Amino acid sequence: MTAAERRERIYTQLTTAPVSATALAKQFSVSRQVIVGDIALLRATGYNIIATARGYIIPSDAGLTYRIATSHTAQQTREELYLMVDCGCTVQDVIVEHPVYGQLTAALQLSSRFDVDQFVEKMTTSDARPLSLLTEGIHLHTVSCPSEEVFLHLQKQLRQAGMLWEN
Repeated sequence: MTAAERRERIYTQLTTAPVSATALAKQFSVSRQVIVGDIALLRATGYNIIATARGYIIPSDAGLTYRIATSHTAQQTREELYLMVDCGCTVQDVIVEHPVYGQLTAALQLSSRFDVDQFVEKMTTSDARPLSLLTEGIHLHTVSCPSEEVFLHLQKQLRQAGMLWEN
């Protein structure tokens, strides 16, 4: 298989679920660094590939995109994300405003409780802390929702949980 063929096969795999560079390297019998290079080349040719905590993925363009401000404790992270995915939304990212670095954005691409559980488990096992701790719990999420009605329902759910930032 040529490098170009490998990159094309990598690209097609990223349309359904996140895949780690390590898993791709094992599948194609190359090093992880080769895969990282392949992803860089795919991005350079215009492919929209993002890196999440669960691996590389091509983000879905389905639904309407909104930005929502929330605030909660680190212990409430799973609950907040569950509210979002249970409404049928995909949590694309988390954004915080850092006093030195400015806006920091981390890709998430969470669409189900399974995705949320994997994300929270990885955060827990790696002893990582949520970005929202940098801003005393206040942060933004970009979410894709199937309709405006669903987004309004999500806002209501977050408000009832005391997590919607409305100051």
